[in-house]
Amino acid sequence: MLSREYPTGTVTFLFTDIEGSTKLWESHPGRMREALARHDTLMREAIESSSGHVFRTQGDAFCATFSTALDAVSAVLAALVALASEPWPEATPIRVRMAVHTGVAESRDGDYFGSCVNRVARLLTAGHGGQALVSQTTFDLARDVLPSGAWLQGMGDHQLKDLGRPESVYQLVLPGLPSDFPPLRTLNNPELKHNLPGQLTSFIGRESELTEIASLFAKTRLLTLTGSGGCGKTRLALQAAADMLDGSGDGAWLIELAPIADPNLVPQAVADVLEVKDQQGKTLTQSLVERLRRQHVLLVLDNCEHVLGACASLADTLLRNCPQTLILATSQEGLNVIGETTYRVPSLSLPDPKRTQTADSLSHYESVRLFIDRAVQVQTDFVVTNENAPALASVCHRLDGIPLAIELAAARIRSLSLEDIDGKLHERFRLLSRGARTAVPRHQTLRGAIDWSYDLLSEQEGRLLSHLSVFTGGWTLEAAEDVCPGGGIRESDVLDLLASLVDKSLVQSETRAGSRYHLLE
Repeated sequence: MLSREYPTGTVTFLFTDIEGSTKLWESHPGRMREALARHDTLMREAIESSSGHVFRTQGDAFCATFSTALDAVSAVLAALVALASEPWPEATPIRVRMAVHTGVAESRDGDYFGSCVNRVARLLTAGHGGQALVSQTTFDLARDVLPSGAWLQGMGDHQLKDLGRPESVYQLVLPGLPSDFPPLRTLNNPELKHNLPGQLTSFIGRESELTEIASLFAKTRLLTLTGSGGCGKTRLALQAAADMLDGSGDGAWLIELAPIADPNLVPQAVADVLEVKDQQGKTLTQSLVERLRRQHVLLVLDNCEHVLGACASLADTLLRNCPQTLILATSQEGLNVIGETTYRVPSLSLPDPKRTQTADSLSHYESVRLFIDRAVQVQTDFVVTNENAPALASVCHRLDGIPLAIELAAARIRSLSLEDIDGKLHERFRLLSRGARTAVPRHQTLRGAIDWSYDLLSEQEGRLLSHLSVFTGGWTLEAAEDVCPGGGIRESDVLDLLASLVDKSLVQSETRAGSRYHLLE
């Protein structure tokens, strides 16, 4: 837990980093080392002199908390003045961008986390070196108590890279300091080319997954997010794509493949998004290659599993002929082409229902935070108490931390208590059937999500999956080979069929202490 001196409850966050620091390190490592040391000293002095607490540093980034919005704004002003007054070497000019946001803090193991932290981090990425941005919440708290001479300039409503609700953004201005900056790097900035859709619900958790995806793209040009239906592949891919937008390339483009029934139409779906027209004497794929050969784009191929062969063929062609094209695919199984990296999307972090749980102890689990967020949308007075916390822990655990299942369960909170939902999960296909009317059919019910996956199986794969349902608590390969043959399945078929079900994310595999398999609840 955080030290008692660190603020908790409603706190104000200040995040900072140095613009262009990577290039400075590459070109002037010696001078940059000295400049960074001086930067660190100035930032700490500004933060601590305003009663702030640095809870995390990473490279040139500072993350600090304050008990009041005024303290945070005072720290920013002090830092801006100190940094602007410093005679930085011409070769290593230090331009720091800053972001301030106020909200309810959740803490664990010496760190803060949650939607408030994500919000200030997204706000920081919108700014430029020397610029300090403030959210609407902080503006409301600080506008009437600003230090003399300072003011907050409205920058309008902006779609931050979290794809959620727009944020009213303000710039902290002080006479004598730069106040004219390029347009903010937000999703409604025309310099950030994309067709990523805004989202009507908040993005919960997944910080470590986003970090891992970003690091994987440093080593691969085709990354496929795999996992069972409803595990959140699409939402994670959209957020990862938004994070990668920096205005330097030719954009990030979502190609939605779920509505496509004919695999031959996959190139057409990509061409429609990129506005590539048919050319006489060329196939559409050849026209795509010609367009993308010199462009630096990210293509998000969403829901590839039912047109897998066509997606694999197109991805292979683009990888071989378009050296700056990146592809982020989502599918229940990998595309299986040379150069592909697959990343299995894990379930949201889960509480242990066997341990005594309280409202506070549950707050840092992603599955619980998602349930609460969606439950409040349908029942505004919903709260987690020490009395209903065990039922909530049980619900999230029994639903395997799968986002779709949790959202469908939370939708029932309008008419059922947490204890009732937990008690009826043995009827989960009837209980989890109240998804949004406008959602795609397979996301309206839990049965729809499973039917989508099951219908893509071969006859033998479907038969083996049915046979595997006799196991409780998991099984070994040897057990499956003993029990499952029959109905057209030979013992020698079991290994390949079981491997195929693992690839399609319908069977979970554990290999830490010998291979063992199990089905999701």
